[in-house]
Amino acid sequence: MKIAEIRELATNELAERIQTEEANYTQMLLNHFVSPLENPAQIKAARRNIARMKTVLRQRELNK
Repeated sequence: MKIAEIRELATNELAERIQTEEANYTQMLLNHFVSPLENPAQIKAARRNIARMKTVLRQRELNK
Protein backbone atom coordinates (compact mmCIF):
# COMPACT_ATOMS: atom_id res chain seq x y z
CA MET A 1 0.00 0.00 0.00
CA LYS A 2 1.43 3.35 -0.98
CA ILE A 3 1.59 6.38 1.29
CA ALA A 4 -0.80 8.34 -0.94
CA GLU A 5 -3.42 5.59 -0.57
CA ILE A 6 -2.95 5.57 3.20
CA ARG A 7 -3.40 9.34 3.45
CA GLU A 8 -6.73 9.13 1.59
CA LEU A 9 -8.23 6.89 4.30
CA ALA A 10 -10.32 8.38 7.10
CA THR A 11 -8.79 8.30 10.58
CA ASN A 12 -11.16 5.69 12.00
CA GLU A 13 -10.82 3.57 8.87
CA LEU A 14 -7.05 3.82 9.16
CA ALA A 15 -7.12 2.64 12.79
CA GLU A 16 -9.27 -0.35 11.79
CA ARG A 17 -6.93 -1.14 8.91
CA ILE A 18 -3.93 -1.09 11.26
CA GLN A 19 -5.60 -3.64 13.55
CA THR A 20 -6.45 -5.86 10.60
CA GLU A 21 -2.94 -5.68 9.17
CA GLU A 22 -1.34 -6.40 12.56
CA ALA A 23 -3.52 -9.51 12.97
CA ASN A 24 -2.62 -10.58 9.44
CA TYR A 25 1.08 -9.98 10.16
CA THR A 26 0.95 -12.06 13.35
CA GLN A 27 -0.78 -14.90 11.53
CA MET A 28 1.79 -14.71 8.74
CA LEU A 29 4.64 -15.00 11.26
CA LEU A 30 3.06 -18.01 12.94
CA ASN A 31 2.54 -19.71 9.59
CA HIS A 32 6.13 -18.98 8.65
CA PHE A 33 7.45 -20.59 11.84
CA VAL A 34 5.43 -23.76 11.16
CA SER A 35 6.25 -24.05 7.48
CA PRO A 36 8.26 -21.51 5.48
CA LEU A 37 6.32 -19.11 3.32
CA GLU A 38 6.78 -19.15 -0.42
CA ASN A 39 7.77 -15.49 -0.32
CA PRO A 40 9.24 -14.47 3.06
CA ALA A 41 9.61 -10.89 1.79
CA GLN A 42 5.86 -10.56 2.44
CA ILE A 43 6.66 -10.37 6.16
CA LYS A 44 8.95 -7.40 5.64
CA ALA A 45 6.43 -5.67 3.36
CA ALA A 46 3.61 -6.15 5.87
CA ARG A 47 5.73 -4.76 8.70
CA ARG A 48 6.59 -1.69 6.64
CA ASN A 49 2.96 -1.11 5.65
CA ILE A 50 1.96 -1.19 9.30
CA ALA A 51 4.69 1.30 10.12
CA ARG A 52 3.54 3.63 7.32
CA MET A 53 -0.03 3.53 8.57
CA LYS A 54 1.01 4.19 12.15
CA THR A 55 3.15 7.11 11.01
CA VAL A 56 0.25 8.75 9.17
CA LEU A 57 -2.04 8.17 12.15
CA ARG A 58 0.49 9.76 14.50
CA GLN A 59 0.95 12.75 12.19
CA ARG A 60 -2.80 13.32 12.27
CA GLU A 61 -2.81 13.16 16.08
CA LEU A 62 -0.05 15.76 16.31
CA ASN A 63 -1.65 18.13 13.80
CA LYS A 64 -4.95 18.42 15.67
